[in-house]
Amino acid sequence: MFTGIVEEKGKIEMIKQSNQALQLKIQGEKVTEDVAIGDSISVNGVCLTVTNFTKEWFTVDVIPETFRSSSLSTLKAQSMVNLERAMHANGRFGGHFVSGHVDAVGTIERTWIEDNAKYYYITVPETHYVTLKGSVAVDGTSLTVFGVDDNGFTISLIPETQAATILGDKKQGDIVNVEYDMLAKYMERLLRSSHQQPQGITEEKLTQLGF
Repeated sequence: MFTGIVEEKGKIEMIKQSNQALQLKIQGEKVTEDVAIGDSISVNGVCLTVTNFTKEWFTVDVIPETFRSSSLSTLKAQSMVNLERAMHANGRFGGHFVSGHVDAVGTIERTWIEDNAKYYYITVPETHYVTLKGSVAVDGTSLTVFGVDDNGFTISLIPETQAATILGDKKQGDIVNVEYDMLAKYMERLLRSSHQQPQGITEEKLTQLGF
């Protein structure tokens, strides 16, 4: 589990590709301070497992499913990535619940500046889970939605987020990993399930229970 508060920008030092699988060697000094093999690190919003490490870098494997469903397939040597370690149970929770499981790959259709804020309009396959003033994770960064329509949503970056994450350098046409609000997804699933299942005590339910 992550919070969407990026800890540092890392650099891809090496990529080994085999068809639709990747091995990444990533430079990152902060996220390796207390890392262990098997730990989870969010790389551009994708939860990956540490397979090796030193004080300066760590390695992860990207399986075909992740390759196909995220923007990690576009990474190259020297690419910069957002990094975040899995959250501590006793730590401050500054963002929102982020699982590191990408829901969609979005495309930045438009960018603009307003005073000290940088805005992005990002198109996604569907906006069912996106709510005005709600939360969304873009490349692993917890952000507030400032506008939403049937084709996409708008986010805004304060100067700190522009400097501390790779989003500040994104431009029109770039693709990003999008994870919708986990609570919204679970709530929708529960409501849909409750409407499909009969309520109260029924003959079928009693039979299933052995009566």
